[in-house]
This record gives sequence, structure tokens and C-alpha cells, in this order.
Amino acid sequence: MDFDLPEETRALKDLVREFAAREIAPHAAGWSENEEFPTHIFTKLGELGLMGMLVPEEYDGAGSDMVSYVAVMEELGAADQSVASSWNAHSTIGSLPLLAYGTEEQKRRWLAPLARGEAMGAFGLTEPGAGSDAAGITTTARRDKGGWVINGTKMFITNAGTDISQGVTLLAATGRDADGRKRYATFYVPIDTPGYTCGAKLRKLGWHAMDTRELVFQDCRIPDDHLIGEEGGGLRQFLAVLDKGRISVAALSLSLARAALSLAVRHAAERRQFGRPLADFQAIAHKIADIGTECEAARWLVYRAAWLADQGRPYTTEAAMAKLYASEAANRAASEAVQIHGGYGYVRESEISRFYADAKILEIGEGTNEIQRNVIAKALVKRA
Repeated sequence: MDFDLPEETRALKDLVREFAAREIAPHAAGWSENEEFPTHIFTKLGELGLMGMLVPEEYDGAGSDMVSYVAVMEELGAADQSVASSWNAHSTIGSLPLLAYGTEEQKRRWLAPLARGEAMGAFGLTEPGAGSDAAGITTTARRDKGGWVINGTKMFITNAGTDISQGVTLLAATGRDADGRKRYATFYVPIDTPGYTCGAKLRKLGWHAMDTRELVFQDCRIPDDHLIGEEGGGLRQFLAVLDKGRISVAALSLSLARAALSLAVRHAAERRQFGRPLADFQAIAHKIADIGTECEAARWLVYRAAWLADQGRPYTTEAAMAKLYASEAANRAASEAVQIHGGYGYVRESEISRFYADAKILEIGEGTNEIQRNVIAKALVKRA
């Protein structure tokens, strides 16, 4: 049993750590405070070949494995969660539906620019009245004159309104089967399509530098060749690519826990009270021990799920476990790190305050932790 990363993955990890320390970490607080999406960072990530890590080389991607993807996420997320989460949404749900179900022409037309980093990828599932209940979406698409007409609203959509966004892949209801069950399909809607409106940026508790918006479709007409995959299979297609998204959010959570640990240790070593460093006090030392232990437990849940995916083995349950545990460990780590910082941790100028604000969404995005527990419990009962 070898827990060491392959040499090429370690080299990539080092490359990204150096890039993040130079190009991201020094500016992250400013981007967050100004709610500024740093377009140039994603262009540079494209130049490094990182915007299409999970896309094969034939479509201008890197063709990397999930373990390497997780390793890169660790470094990006430890520097800034907004950048890492935007990169993640682009790399997984923003790109993988096109890769898995798009035609050759669709891949060349829309996926390749995403993989090169010339454009940002977005996926529209969540609606004002449908989140965890994906089947409850009300956005519709009806056939009309060799194409489709889309009507509805999407909410909390990432990367749709940046200055390099090229469009959004979305899920819509297309009708009902003979037995009354709803049918779904996936469509690609370019940014300049008439009837497609990108709302103002949403002001969030955390992830301030990430572009998040409401999308509105009013008699939005697209050609038939904008249908991704088979009509009627849209929901199944989305669920099929969700597992890798869960691994990536688990990796994002791991990166936050790691950052919280580093900041807590540094502050505890430097801050003195009663003539001694905070780290000398058992109450503080035990907090650090707990954060470190949970960080390691999360790391191996995340990397195991990624390894299973790379081996072509079932990993749905393991991805849910990794996302569940890592996101909750990240929230505990951030909270305890703020406690260790005391008043300094509560001012917005502190680095840990930014990670604390970013932590909560990890328990909500890519399937709430309540949904993860449902997935895990169902699988365990089925195995019994």
C-alpha cells in the first residue's frame, strides 16, 4: 500500500503551490473585499494547462487523473477559496457534461475553448424553488421549428457572468412520459443568445470573488444542435457527472482545513499571553491537535475517492463520504482557528476570517450534507 503521490503529481503540486503563492495569495484579500473576479488568473491557469485538467488532450485538455486534480485543488484552495471554487465549477460541472455527452462538433466548438482557458464553464441546475430536489426544476424547453424554446430561471449559478463566459449548460424539463413522469434534457446556451439574461452578481456570505448570478430565460430560442446528449436523459446525465463534483468539493474542503491549520499554528506560535506562546497552553494545543487529526482523516477519504475514480471502480458512496466529512471538518477547523486567533480572527483584515466566511458553503454546495447522508445510508443498507 503506497500512500505517496506519483512523482509527476508531486511536481505538478509544487508548480501550483509556487504559482498560488506568487499570483493568488498576495491578492486574495483584495479580490474578496472588492468582490472582484480575477479573470487574468484563469487565463494564466489556462497557460499552465490547468483549465482542462479532466479533459482529454484531443480536446486541448491535459487528460489528468482525479488524484492529480485533487492535488492541484489542495494548493489553489489553500491560497484562495474563491479562485479554487470557480476553477472547480468550470472544470467539473461546467465542462464534464459536454465531454461525456456532447457530439464531436459540440466538443470542438464549446469544450475545447473551456479546456484552453479561453472561456469559463457554467452549469445551470439550481432554481429559486429547486435545489436538493433536482427533479423539481420548472425551467422548460419545448420543441419549435427545428430548435428549442427555453423559459425559466436558474439561481446561484457560477461563472455565467464573467467577461470570459461563453455560455451555460443547463437542465430543463421537456415534457412527460406516457406514465406522467417528467422528461429532462441538457442544453448549451451561448452567452449572447436572445432571451437569455444574466442577472446582477449575488452578494454572498463568502466566496466574494466568485461570480454567482441568477439566470433568466424568456422565450430563449436555440437550434436543435444545442441539445447535449439524448432528450429525456438530462437528469441522469447530470447525476452521472455529479460524483466527480463531490470529490472536488471534498478536495476544496480539505484545502480550507489545511489553510486553517497552518494559520492557527502560526498564530499560536507567535502570539504570547501571560509571558508564553499560545501554543504552550494545553487548551490551544488540543485544538491544534484536533484540527490536524481531522485534516489527515479528510485527506485520505478524499484521495481514496479520487483513486477509486481513476481505477474505474465504483466511488459514489466514497465521494459522498469524502464530501460529507471533509466539509464538516473544514467548518470545525475554521471555527477553532478563529477561536485561537481571538479578536484578531474576527476582524476582516485577518486571513482566517476570509476562510471562516468561505467554509459554510462547503456543507451546502454540490449536494447538501443532508443529501450526502441519504446517499451514504442508502448504499450501506443496500450492501447489508
